[in-house]
Parts: sequence; structure tokens; C-alpha cells
Amino acid sequence: MLLSLLSTNPLAFVIIALALALSLTVHEFAHAYTADRLGDPTPRRFGRVTLNPGKHLDPFGTLLLLIAGFGFARPVPINPNNLGRWGTMWVSAAGPLSNILIALLCAGLLVLLKPAAVLGSILLTVLSVNIVLAVFNLIPIPLLDGSRIIGALIPSLGRSLAQFEAQPFSFVIVMLFILLAQGPIGNIIRTVQGWVLGAVGA
Repeated sequence: MLLSLLSTNPLAFVIIALALALSLTVHEFAHAYTADRLGDPTPRRFGRVTLNPGKHLDPFGTLLLLIAGFGFARPVPINPNNLGRWGTMWVSAAGPLSNILIALLCAGLLVLLKPAAVLGSILLTVLSVNIVLAVFNLIPIPLLDGSRIIGALIPSLGRSLAQFEAQPFSFVIVMLFILLAQGPIGNIIRTVQGWVLGAVGA
């Protein structure tokens, strides 16, 4: 999907690719930093408490993102036993919350500065990318942050989700589900995007 921009609009491709790399990195760093602060040394042991994109971006997940329009970064390893129920919830929520904060920052700059040309386009792209990441990750689908937040709020459901995620083919099943449900998922994301972009006058 994004790869088609490489020949038609190289500048837009570079802006989107950099916005994705930045936003995914901050998302995963937020998970790692929160877990570290709440007493779980696992992310630090794996070198994940860093803003170095190389530690967070997954080559296959990034390629999938460029080709299919959805992908993934490297999940941050945590030990729920070190975090407890509520700690695990906050670690799960930290990723989407970081994207919401970036989106709010970009929206504020767009409203206050009303930048033109390239800067306005960059801010709008970073805003849109972070809306997508926040909304997508909050959808309560297994392996996504939304399901882990709900799992922490409803322990019995959380145990069932954890059992499913431990299965060898859970990743493939979830990817197939996202692929088949990309229409409704896309509609949800576009609706939220429309609200936010309308609010900033974009």
C-alpha cells in the first residue's frame, strides 16, 4: 500500500515512513518504560527501555505494514508476576496513551501555529498515524493492547485470552482475523480520524 507512494509521491512516502518509525518506537518504549518503572526488570534486560528504533521495529512487521497497510513492532517482553493485575493493565495502556499524547501535541501545534506547506503536512501525517495506532491497538482483539486492558479489568477473561495467546498459532489466527475484518476496523479508524481532523480544521 505505502510502497505505491514511492513512485507517485516519494516525499509523502518518506514522511509517512518516518512518522510510523517514530510512533511505533515511542509506543513500544512507553510499554517498556512503564514496566520498568513499575518494578519489572524484564524490558531493561532485553534492552527495550530505549528510543532506539532498531530495538523496537520488527523487519517482517514493518515490511507487512508497507505492503498490506497493517503490521507490528517487536512486542516488549514483560513478566506479569512482577507487575500484578493493575501494573499489567497500565503497561498495556501505556502504548496507546503515548500515541494519543503525540496526536494531541500535533493537533495543538496545528491549531496554534497553523503551519503551511511541509511542516503542516508533517504534523498532519504524524497526527493521523498516531490516531491509527492508538485506535487500532485499543480494539479488544487478542495480542493487541485493548484485549490486555480488558483482560486486566476482567480476570476470568484475561486468563482465557492468555491461554489463547500461548497457543502456537494464535499469531496467525489473529493476523487472518485482522485481514478479514480490515473493512470494519478501517471504518472505525477512519471515523475517529474524521472527528479529530475535523476538530483541527484539517
